[in-house]
Formats: sequence, structure tokens, C-alpha cells
Amino acid sequence: MLKFAIYGVLGLTYLGLALGYIPGLRMNRATIALVGSAFLIALGVLTLQEAWLAIDAKTIVFLLSMMVVNANLSYAGFFSKTLSVLLSITRSPLGLLLALTFGSGVLSAFFLNDTLALVFTPLTLSLTQALGLNPIPYLLAIAGATNIGSVATLSGNPQNILIGSFSGISYLDFLQALTPIAITGLVIQVALLWLLYPDVRSNQPCQLLKIDNQRIFKPLFKKTVIITTGLLIAFAIGLPLAESALVAASLLLITRRIKAQRILKKVDWNLLVMFSGLFILTKVTQKLNFLQPFTHVVKSDLGLLGITTIMSNLISNVPTVLLLQPLIAQDDTRSWLLLAASSTLAGNLTLFGAVANLITVEAAAELGYKLTFWEHLRFGVPLTLSTLVLVYLWVN
Repeated sequence: MLKFAIYGVLGLTYLGLALGYIPGLRMNRATIALVGSAFLIALGVLTLQEAWLAIDAKTIVFLLSMMVVNANLSYAGFFSKTLSVLLSITRSPLGLLLALTFGSGVLSAFFLNDTLALVFTPLTLSLTQALGLNPIPYLLAIAGATNIGSVATLSGNPQNILIGSFSGISYLDFLQALTPIAITGLVIQVALLWLLYPDVRSNQPCQLLKIDNQRIFKPLFKKTVIITTGLLIAFAIGLPLAESALVAASLLLITRRIKAQRILKKVDWNLLVMFSGLFILTKVTQKLNFLQPFTHVVKSDLGLLGITTIMSNLISNVPTVLLLQPLIAQDDTRSWLLLAASSTLAGNLTLFGAVANLITVEAAAELGYKLTFWEHLRFGVPLTLSTLVLVYLWVN
């Protein structure tokens, strides 16, 4: 009876994580992961001490610190300034598509992709509205590019942060291995949008182009850029990722220019709670030996690529990485890179495959624009399949 209850709680929890909610209840993924973990502790699968030790402190600290860095960059006007600079170079629909794709792709490689989706979506909608352009291909460009660009580095997205913590791969080695995938993926995305949306093919300058002057807080801008540059240098020379990010975040929090509450409001506490719960759920899954059937599957490159893609779209990419990581040896660099690339690129398959997609859709909906599931699917399926084939060929 107890075993049935344990399996029932674990199954219901992962079903809730896959759906993003539990019917009839106002719960999100964070609360589902937390409540599921609590019930499993209550059922005696883990002690509270074991559950606490299951949470990877480095990952939580790194993620929290990067959120603080991103919040400061956002308040300083860094992202809006970067977009304005990119868009001042071009005055055509095709040029705008290229600027948004490669601009958001490059930025998402170094800063969390969810942040870029949140910041760039309203700016993109304002710009396309001023130009009288269909916003849908440009919204798709933002959603796709933030996922693809984030493949390149350990700081690009939450699942890569996890993989960096588990594998010990250096920041530069990871960058060198997956940057070609990210760049080629962005090129494929542009080509696909060019085929699907004839309106974006024009090279003729748009006469109605208006770029509003974004407000820049110069002292905060200067301080934030200097500290963030120092952080990227620390990553590049091989200093510990979590510790370096924590120091950078701490330096940014020492300020007279912006209230601490405003920065902390930008921190995605839901994501941190969800991560903590997922670590505990993963420990339970390991203890119950549920992962044994996948042991032989992940030993082949194609098997690992396939199971990661499927699971990432069923239960999301972060839970997938947490579940599969015990099956990969720490020194198996190729498998870690395959896991990182496939879990990220699989997020482009459907509208619900990545948080960045949902952020783009929700932000657009608040401003009166609807990006439907099917509109995204006809773009996401060929993009995901082509980039995953690219990953498989590149790694082999």
C-alpha cells in the first residue's frame, strides 16, 4: 500500500510538471515540485536531511546570481540599448529579422535566455507596430533564437547551468564545442522564416522606422557593464562559475542608485523553488531505481539524443537533465554536450517546449497579439529536426 502511494505521488507530480498545472487546482510547476517532494518525504522515501543534501547548492547559487546580474542589466537599459544599436543598422524587414535573430541569439549565449525573451518581446512588438509589419515571424525569431543561442555557453540557460555543475566541463571548452551549432542553427532559422513568411524577404528600407530613445541610467549602466565584463572574463579563464557569479551579483547589490526590492522582484523565485523540488524528485527516482531501463539507451548517441528530445517535450528540459544526469559518467564529455544541445534545441519543437516560448507568447498576448500553437508548430518542427540532425552529425 505504501509503495502504491509513493508511486502514485511521484507519477502525479511528473504529470503535473508535464502539464504545467493540476486540473482543478491553482498550482504551477514550482508548487507541484515542492508539494510532491514534501509528500515523498512524509512517506519516508527520503529524510529531510537527505532531501536537503539532494539540492545542488552550486546550481541554485549560480542561477540566483545570474538573475541578479540580468536584473541590473535590464534596469540599466543594457538590453534595450543593445537592441536599438542593432536596429539602427538596418531599415528593411529582412535586415530586422537578421538583427533580431543574431542579436538575441548572441546575447542569450551569455545571459539567461528567459530574460532576453521577456525583454525583447515588447520591444519587438513596438518596433513592428511602428513599421506596419506582421509581428509573428519576428516573435518566432525571438523565441527560436533565444533557445538556439543559449546552446553555446554554460550560462545561456538553466539546463546548461546544471550540466556545468555535474560535468565539470570548462566554460571555454563548452563554448568551443557548441558555438558552431548555435551559429548554424541561427542561419537555419533565418532561412526557414524566409521560406515561411514572404513578407520578411524584402530588402527595401521601411520609411516609417522609428526607434525611441531608451532611457539609460549612465552610472548604473557603466558599473553593471564593467562588473558583467569581469564576470565573463572570470568564466573564460576558468574560475568557478557559481562563486564568480555570486561575487558579481554581490557587487551589483552594493548600490545607492536602485532599491534592493526592485532587483529582488526580478528574481524568478518560482524557478529556484522548482529547481529545489526537482533535485529532490530526482533523488527519489534514483533511490527507487526507475532509471534502470534508460541505462542502455543513453549509451548510444542516437539513443541519448532521442530520449532527451522526447522527455524534454513531455516534462520540460530541466527535469529531463536532472533525471538523465546520473546515467552519464562525469568524464563523458561527448554525452554531456549531446544532452545540453538536445535538451535545449528540443525546446523549439512546440510552443510548450521551453519557458522562453511561453514568455514570448504571454508577453505578446498582453499587448494584443496572438501566437498560436499551430503557427509555432509549423516553424518549430522543421527547425528542431534540422538542428538536432546537425548536433548528431557534429558530435560524430
